[in-house]
Amino acid sequence: MSSKQIPPLPAWAAAVHAVSRAFGVFSAGLIVLAIIVVCHMVFVRAVLGESSIWQTEFVTFSLVAATFLGAPYILLSRGHVAVDVLPLMVGVPARRMLFLFGHLVAFVFCAFFLYAAVPWWYEAWQTGQTTSSIWRARVWIPYLSVPVGLALLCLELIADGYLVAAGRADPFGLAPDARL
Repeated sequence: MSSKQIPPLPAWAAAVHAVSRAFGVFSAGLIVLAIIVVCHMVFVRAVLGESSIWQTEFVTFSLVAATFLGAPYILLSRGHVAVDVLPLMVGVPARRMLFLFGHLVAFVFCAFFLYAAVPWWYEAWQTGQTTSSIWRARVWIPYLSVPVGLALLCLELIADGYLVAAGRADPFGLAPDARL
């Protein structure tokens, strides 16, 4: 056991992490639900010989929502694909700078994407847009997952960047003695 006491996370960072975890669970549920709906669609089409009406759109919207709403959890859990050859070749100070630079670039990209997504969602909500299928789903509901997921992803990037900059987390999740 280490003699160094790790202070608790700031409340705002703990809240961002908690919301990211909750959205990760919700996203996993959306994926499971999409699988069930695909099975239902196959049964309806292959066994009953009927056409599917809402299933394809539901599955598409569910998977897109799972992607955007689950992204903050993937960032939190470091579940994304990463190539850490360069961070393993440099010392901790340079590793920290690489991490912060990468997070800054990701934050700017997500912030611009969020800036574009909010009016896109708002227009769909304001005008009452629906899908062109017989289901006529209101598209503002699935579209909402894009700005919500991006906003939370921006917050998760800020929280991770803060924790690394403050020395409370290791950049890239690599221990200081990790070397190539």
